[in-house]
Amino acid sequence: IFGQRTSRRSMVRWVSEICIATGKISGLKVIVNYLLDYRLQWGKPDTLSLLPSKLEEFKETATKVSQVSNVAPQYFTADIPFNSDLICIIQNDWPYSVPLEVEHAVIWSRVPIFHPSLIPNVIDARIQQDGLWGFTGSDTPTEDLPSLESCLPALADWGVTIQSMIRSSKGSYEEEEMVLHAGKEVDGFVKRRWQESKWETAWFVNPPRLQSIPGLAHIHVFARRKPSEEVVS
Repeated sequence: IFGQRTSRRSMVRWVSEICIATGKISGLKVIVNYLLDYRLQWGKPDTLSLLPSKLEEFKETATKVSQVSNVAPQYFTADIPFNSDLICIIQNDWPYSVPLEVEHAVIWSRVPIFHPSLIPNVIDARIQQDGLWGFTGSDTPTEDLPSLESCLPALADWGVTIQSMIRSSKGSYEEEEMVLHAGKEVDGFVKRRWQESKWETAWFVNPPRLQSIPGLAHIHVFARRKPSEEVVS
């Protein structure tokens, strides 16, 4: 998935302007400081985004996870409260190239998403290469989804081909189940936040080698609000 070319150009220009204004040379450092010092309002609703969302704010107990146990969990879990100061859910300021009806949210986390308790050694290399991903709220069987090959023409401008893609071969049944298990906490959280009766989502977590902000765990969620005729009561 790629960002819109116009959006990417705007982002590059924005980073350059911030670098000049702050006297910084590293664009990455500018972005990290912007996120940590301003954009990420841990445990609070996203009031800074200029992009609207159709998702209603959930009312949860104000008690925060880190204050309950005084110790943060070892890794990101499905039951972390939406207002926990361990996470921040925002609309992506520079959304990827997706249809207008699809919202691009990012869940930032102070606790790791990849953890040995979830990822056995036998699939670790695969997860480190491919990351984690999943789909929620869709009634379309996986086998009925468009093939990867049929989607490639949409990426032609980016030079993406089957040969240029780095992806793991399909593993054994047991390995595939392990991969699903490795993403179960993220999947469970997404289902809580974007209820399947109302939303259809695709989510992914980049492997460390592809993370835009190294060391700062985050989940990308692409969410489409279902029209009334699709909503399950």
